[in-house]
Amino acid sequence: MTWYRGFYGTAAVLALSAVLSAQAAVEVASNASVSTPGQKRADPQSSTQAGTYVIGVDDVLAISVWKEPELSRTLPVRPDGKITLPLVGDLQAAGTTPQNLQQELHDRLATYMVVPEVAVIVQEVKSKKYNIVGQVAKPGSYSLNESMTVLDAIAEAGGLSLYAKSNAIYVLRVRPDGSSMQLPFHYKQVLKGTNLSQNVKLQSHDTVVVP
Repeated sequence: MTWYRGFYGTAAVLALSAVLSAQAAVEVASNASVSTPGQKRADPQSSTQAGTYVIGVDDVLAISVWKEPELSRTLPVRPDGKITLPLVGDLQAAGTTPQNLQQELHDRLATYMVVPEVAVIVQEVKSKKYNIVGQVAKPGSYSLNESMTVLDAIAEAGGLSLYAKSNAIYVLRVRPDGSSMQLPFHYKQVLKGTNLSQNVKLQSHDTVVVP
């Protein structure tokens, strides 16, 4: 029966080895999830804060005050960057976020009611615009959405005119320091699927120039 005991003895050793290996794997995974000194954890709020919208002139705001219909209304941000509400008066809206404006309204209304519940929603984005000038069917200023590209802008303006220099188009962009830069756009090449990197996303106040 020596072979019998030897067989099961070997099986027991293999089973114990498997258990120890599994425990070691668990410990390694646990240690990997713990930050080591000097290692930074991702801030769950950072991406949200980075994407917070900043209200601009001409944006349309929907302001709701719970159980106060006379205070709830939809209104545009005036050219001076302000809005006007009953009890509150003039309030600076441009340059702040909906969350900050909501808190400001709450604080001011707290003088007149116990627990004001205020919500501020940007109903229409009209402050973000781009221009397209030159040899297009409908040159002018247009509202800008996040995914708008140069090709989208040309299509929005009705396409190129007969005499447009399609390979001399460029985007005129103003840097934060006030200087300007030109981003070339070769219309025919982009349509053929080459130089697609030139079909950049437009930024607010960009001007697409079509000679």
